[in-house]
Amino acid sequence: MITPLPPLTFGIVAGELSGDQLGAGLISAIKSRHPDAKFVGIGGPAMMAAGCESLFPMDRLSVMGVVEVLGRLRELLRIRKTLREHFLANPPDVFIGIDSPDFTLPLEHSLKQAGIRTVHYVSPSVWAWRQKRVFKIRDGVDLMLTLLPFEAAFYEKYKVPVKFVGHPFATAIDPSIDFARAKRYWGFQPTDKVVAVLPGSRGGELKFMGPIFLETMRQLYIMEPTCKFIVACANAQRRAQLERQLAHFDMRLPIQIVDGHAREVMAGSDIVLATSGTVTLEAMLLKRPMVVAFRWGAITHAIISRLVKTRFIALPNLLAGKALVPEFLQDEAQPEKLAKALFDLLRNPDNRERLQREFAELHTILNRNASEEAAKAILALVALPLAATSLQAN
Repeated sequence: MITPLPPLTFGIVAGELSGDQLGAGLISAIKSRHPDAKFVGIGGPAMMAAGCESLFPMDRLSVMGVVEVLGRLRELLRIRKTLREHFLANPPDVFIGIDSPDFTLPLEHSLKQAGIRTVHYVSPSVWAWRQKRVFKIRDGVDLMLTLLPFEAAFYEKYKVPVKFVGHPFATAIDPSIDFARAKRYWGFQPTDKVVAVLPGSRGGELKFMGPIFLETMRQLYIMEPTCKFIVACANAQRRAQLERQLAHFDMRLPIQIVDGHAREVMAGSDIVLATSGTVTLEAMLLKRPMVVAFRWGAITHAIISRLVKTRFIALPNLLAGKALVPEFLQDEAQPEKLAKALFDLLRNPDNRERLQREFAELHTILNRNASEEAAKAILALVALPLAATSLQAN
């Protein structure tokens, strides 16, 4: 009589909503192949709905900024210690840390030293700054899963087992979206020249970028009086913050402010003005020509400028390996320069069409069904003999 094999068990930890979505997709993809697989760790509503047993509420890990982290440091260390002890006592077939590198990478390192296979899903920006972290990652991770192809190339250079799985946004965003319908949804006419404005999802970002973007809109409106603006705020708090900034401007502009719905707002626009971040990737996948800007505080800039090792900061430019879209950083992020770049986009349909073609090519590269690719790579790792010390990702 053949004794059935025990179900596969996976330790898994996500600390943010974005990681929760990635984790849910991964769990579902693995369960489609191994319906009895067990998942234990920390997850949010999506992961728990997919079948993860969460030992702690995920929001206990969702902290940002030095001050908040220091205020919760004792609790975070206690949670990590408890997880380590749990997985050492109940070794999973593999442990998967999803993003949240400051929390998950040290846990992965300690578990790998104890003989437990480890995977990290979503690379930290080690290719951009603090590059020496790659050596600790190599020691603590059996497999790195990246969302972007240039990340995989970076890890390969340092002999870190890596697999590029594609970006879930590329699968979620329909490349044949009906932009005219999206425009009508927000009350615009097909002939309206609509500028979507994304000033940042965090209070600190909006503090710096809000006034700059408002002045940019004023200057662009003077140059092109037929244009209209729609601003996507991350939530009601950011909307209130922007409205306070707007109250200090003596202007009357055709501005529509929306809570959330950043993707839909960009789909209903002709061009985008955005603070650098993941939103620029979404704009690219939506085939929306854009101008990107970012400004830090003076002290933060003095520190980061010494550490950053990349030519570009906007994700479309990083993916293309060239200055595909205009980006303006720190002292260059001046309203007159941003307004001129936006004006040039509005007045140059050939340039917009060229950008859209290049964006479409990048969309194809990223659209690999990340959850399925990640599941296959993890299950291939599980199938390796325990003595294996490295994985040559295909």
